[in-house]
Amino acid sequence: MSWTSRLAELGVELPEVAAPVAAYVPAVRTGSLVYTSGQLPFVSGTLAATGKVGADVSPEEAKGHARTCALNALAAIDALVGLDSVVRIVKLTGYVASAEGFTGQPAVINGSSELLGEIFGDAGKHARAAVGVGELPLGAPVEVDLIVEIGE
Repeated sequence: MSWTSRLAELGVELPEVAAPVAAYVPAVRTGSLVYTSGQLPFVSGTLAATGKVGADVSPEEAKGHARTCALNALAAIDALVGLDSVVRIVKLTGYVASAEGFTGQPAVINGSSELLGEIFGDAGKHARAAVGVGELPLGAPVEVDLIVEIGE
């Protein structure tokens, strides 16, 4: 089964590629790897939420936004090389704009990791970092980037 077929089976649609908010491209390929730029939780061109997780945004809401970030990263990959060329997800890095004392970053970034598992199964198992930060671009609560291996 192809990954695009798996998306359809799950009832998941990839969004349009989010427009860069500065001087970069959404994804680049080097050899058999694709690196995505950090993806914010944009939905139809609008940031879905702003604020710090643990204060303005609940951890549960932030987990949903992390899922959106992963979908945006997959859209960037699809636009560059086609989603069906993905062999495996190599690494996910998630950033969580955290209120003072908030330590639940891993649970928030599970929103991205769980989605990748649903879509890619064993090929979606990845190395990961979940990092708490003071601020993210545009006041976003979460940001995610991916490294994926692709085939020919």
